[in-house]
Amino acid sequence: MTNSALLYEQSGPVGWINLNRPNEMNAINLQMLDEFEEILPRIANDDAVKVIVLTGKGRAFCAGADLKEILNSARLQPGEADFIDRLTERVLNVLRDFPKPVIAALNGITMAGGLETAMCADIVVAADCARIGDAHANYGVYPGAGGAAVLPRIIPLNVAKFLLFTGSTLSAEEMKIYGFVNQVVDLNSLRAETQRIAELIAEKSPIALQRMKTVANETGSKALHDALEHEQVLFRRHMRSYDAMEGLNAFSEKRRPQFKGY
Repeated sequence: MTNSALLYEQSGPVGWINLNRPNEMNAINLQMLDEFEEILPRIANDDAVKVIVLTGKGRAFCAGADLKEILNSARLQPGEADFIDRLTERVLNVLRDFPKPVIAALNGITMAGGLETAMCADIVVAADCARIGDAHANYGVYPGAGGAAVLPRIIPLNVAKFLLFTGSTLSAEEMKIYGFVNQVVDLNSLRAETQRIAELIAEKSPIALQRMKTVANETGSKALHDALEHEQVLFRRHMRSYDAMEGLNAFSEKRRPQFKGY
């Protein structure tokens, strides 16, 4: 449907979620939240999809939340889930802990809630034209979906504060230097290069990837000893899996492994 706020397509083992409000720079509205809440569980349970990619239609990845809907949500009754509740708890937290690898393909402007969405990805590929920033300060708005809490965990603290306090944007190349972006490519190559990376990941064992992601996501909040213990627990569990034995046997037999995800 052309009036959908999200367009979903599958390319081989890769599921592409396209933010589809190009005239509004893909600002997140309630319709988009509704569609995210419907599509993410479906993709999570689709064994044919190994990796998902988030990208945007038009010249923006995402310029943030639709401020008109933020205003409307302020009028909700006490206890009623507002816009930010839904965005953080039912979309961004789901993406952050998604059981499959998530790639953000930044095709252009990435600000505020768009930056917070990109921060949920495991890997970020950006077009060389992309501009990335927080922008909440420009509107007197406080970041409510990870801007102040998560960004300093990804990039240097002083750089995060610069983006938060000034509302400025940085180029994709600059954000690569600071560790936010993994790879910068020409806009015309963004789709193909992201698909190539996703397909490379899709060849791996789904259960191994999921366990790696779990430990990696949680290591920052643990002491080194506890993080290593967590890794060891999942290692011993993993070594009893089909995929672990298939990988070892394939190596011994000099053939490509055929992983099944259990």
